[in-house]
Order: sequence, then C-alpha cells, then structure tokens
Amino acid sequence: MSDRHTNPFDGVADYFSELGRMRSLGTHGAVGGPERGVEAAERTHASAWVPTTDIVAVGDDLLIQVELPGIAAEDVDLRFHHGVLTVCGARPGASRLRDAAYYVQERYRGEFRRSITLPDGTEPSQLVAEFTDGLVEITVRGAARESDTTRIAVADRSQGSTTRGVAVD
Repeated sequence: MSDRHTNPFDGVADYFSELGRMRSLGTHGAVGGPERGVEAAERTHASAWVPTTDIVAVGDDLLIQVELPGIAAEDVDLRFHHGVLTVCGARPGASRLRDAAYYVQERYRGEFRRSITLPDGTEPSQLVAEFTDGLVEITVRGAARESDTTRIAVADRSQGSTTRGVAVD
C-alpha cells in the first residue's frame, strides 16, 4: 500500500499562524501606552514584521505570493540557499510622522524577512520571480509534484520486546 504525501506544506499554516500571534504579542503586548505607565514592547528580530504569504499548488508548480505593500521592487531581496527561499528587505518609516503619538499602529515598518523551506531537490533554475503592485510572485516549477514516501512501522513497546522494520512501498 502506497502512502503518498500530497501537500509538502502540511502544518505550515498552523506554524505561521502561531508565529503571527507571538509577533503580535511582542509588538502590541503592552496595553495602555506611556500615559498609563506602560511602555511599548521593544521590537526585536522575534517580533519584526513578517509579510503575509500564500503558498499554492498550480498544476505541478508551487506559487508563492508575498504581500509587500509600500515596497519598491528594487528593495526586495530574494535568496535561495540549501533549499530555503528567503524574501527580505525593509519598509521605510514615515519620516513626517516621527513625533506623532500613535493610537493604533498596524502597518509595520523596518526590516522584514520570510524564509520558506522548499521541497527536497529544488534547484535555483526552477525559480522565477515577478513583482506587481506590491505582490511578489515566485513560481517554483515542478515543486508540487507528488513524491513517493516511505512509511516507517512503529512498534508498540508496551506489548513487550519487538523488532522494528521499515516498510518500503
């Protein structure tokens, strides 16, 4: 019996949702502001802005869409190293509002970085990137094809000593 893994990004959405929640706590964790004796939380690499990203299978290709509103194409840096695609850059701050007292600040400024682990065997020649109106679209040709997986048998040791084997489909 063949056990195929059809989505190489299973669980990624939950992981990034949790990262977003932690980022929100780091950025907005202090409620009340300085006038109530509560200082704003310091932004660190753990609470920096992480762009919204969709990863979609289109036929045999993966389409990665990264939202970067307010950023010019020449300010986006894409790198691929050891199977990891990294999108990084910086959104400039609003210089005319430096002395303003924000009541709500939901538009993040400063550096950003988003790293995505691509399926094993992905080569740089498979990557094509385009930028339109603040949306970076990276196509990874052939990366969404199904691949064979090997199921590993799990022995129940509570039933006594057992031998472990690997089932190859």
